[in-house]
Amino acid sequence: MAQSSVEPRTTAEGAGAGSRPPAGRSRLDRYFHISARGSTVGREVRGGITTFMAMCYILLLNPLILSGPDAAQHTLGHSALITATALAAAVCTLLMGLFGKVPLALAAGLGVSGVLSTQVAPHMTWPQAMGMCVMYGLVIVVLAVTGLRELIMNAIPLELKHAITMGIGMFIALIGLVKAGFVHASAGGGPVTLGPSGELAGWPVLIFCVTLLTVFMLQAREVPGAILIGIVTGTALALLVNATADPGPKAWQNGAPELRGSAVSMPDFSLFGQVAFGGWGSLGVMSVAMIVFTLVLAGFFDAMATIIGVGTEARLADDKGRMPGLSKALFVDGAGGAIGGVAGASGQTVFIESATGVGEGARTGLSSVVTGLFFAACLFFTPLTRIVPGEVAAAALVVIGAMMMSSARYIDWADRAVAVPVFLTVVLMPFTYSITAGVGAGVIACTAIRAAQGKWREPGVFMWVLTGVFTVYFALHPIESWLGVG
Repeated sequence: MAQSSVEPRTTAEGAGAGSRPPAGRSRLDRYFHISARGSTVGREVRGGITTFMAMCYILLLNPLILSGPDAAQHTLGHSALITATALAAAVCTLLMGLFGKVPLALAAGLGVSGVLSTQVAPHMTWPQAMGMCVMYGLVIVVLAVTGLRELIMNAIPLELKHAITMGIGMFIALIGLVKAGFVHASAGGGPVTLGPSGELAGWPVLIFCVTLLTVFMLQAREVPGAILIGIVTGTALALLVNATADPGPKAWQNGAPELRGSAVSMPDFSLFGQVAFGGWGSLGVMSVAMIVFTLVLAGFFDAMATIIGVGTEARLADDKGRMPGLSKALFVDGAGGAIGGVAGASGQTVFIESATGVGEGARTGLSSVVTGLFFAACLFFTPLTRIVPGEVAAAALVVIGAMMMSSARYIDWADRAVAVPVFLTVVLMPFTYSITAGVGAGVIACTAIRAAQGKWREPGVFMWVLTGVFTVYFALHPIESWLGVG
């Protein structure tokens, strides 16, 4: 990447330093440029711990999303999913710290996991779905190495980038509402309903509501670690309810909230390496290509903005968005897709929660190493995570979805050429349970409206190519019928 690979000395080594680093630095200091970036080992350790505490909820949410059956009606073991999630996060975050040398932590991207669970696994086996994950990761690596990633980022209109973020947020929130039992498929009448029959039923969904409101209230008061505090509070309430009201283990999404056996256990690596390529003949080339494209979209857009945003807050990026290790950070972020697929945890991506560690003073990759080591330690505490009910974890999904909707403030809703594509993108993702459908509708609407305004050159060649691809995607069945295929 021409611009992103530049590592200006004033930013790379001297942010906040103001002078040449003192002599006699330790090997650790020299490797991570700790003094040069105006930090200390103590700040880096504190920042790494803070980042872990802010994002460790992923150990609960990712297994919850990936808990559904595949086309063969096989499900992934809960303990194995927690191990895979912790392993992939540990490996990718350590790579970011040691190779990229920036304070960025990675874990399973909820958008990618949502696509795998709802759009990929129902049409193939879980190993094949993880194979798709590896493929999308390799695609992003190639895009990062060749510089095409930045070119594509620039080709997508800014309002559609925000729309994709918001749509994925709505999609994740709907998954959380369904997992909690707050929303059900309707037996009659509308397509969905409140609870199983138009009203909420059972203690677990009540605890979901209490947890959700608790997190929102803590966030409104700007309490650090609001999501983690809410999860702990909801779990404590669930333990109390389970002990006194005894709703029964079948009432809970993933069993009664209680510690089963020891709090420490050996990791379950049964999902590691369970990756299959091929066997997609029944889907067709077009469908496979669109699945990979959807995964790329789900893991593509937020990463660069997150990396630059956190880097700017850490005073590592200059006024053109260049920062030390940016090309390496983008490479590790792309490789996270493949690493997550091999581990059985879905694609890994940079988490915005890394900013919490930066707020505590983290400026270097040592912070990421600390965060990665904490994720590695979690490999041996799987039984503790099983105490948290699925309904409590689902509340965090809704919260994250709400946070992703904050991009709405950047949309000019008075401009119909902007508002209509954004609206279609955002609403169709949850309404169709498909990120692909939302993106496709937004892209087609964007180019069609610009053409109607006589501004058909404005979207650019790449957007028109995407319009053609998505038109074929939506019209695939009529086209096949017309051609006598299938």
